[in-house]
Amino acid sequence: MPTPGSIFGAIVFGAIGMGAFVHGKRTGQAKAMLIGVALMIYPYFVSDGTLVFVIGAGLCSLLYFLRN
Repeated sequence: MPTPGSIFGAIVFGAIGMGAFVHGKRTGQAKAMLIGVALMIYPYFVSDGTLVFVIGAGLCSLLYFLRN
């Protein structure tokens, strides 16, 4: 059963992922689209709240450092 922290993290990182996906689609950046999809999907497979935030922060930093 998911904890409130993991649900909150899923909502936050899902919204960031949606924004990254839409931005990547508009600008034609495949890296941003793939990271956006990863941000939207991974919370379905991770139930620990701390791990949700660690993976989400890692993917967000990857998105930041791989921008063009």
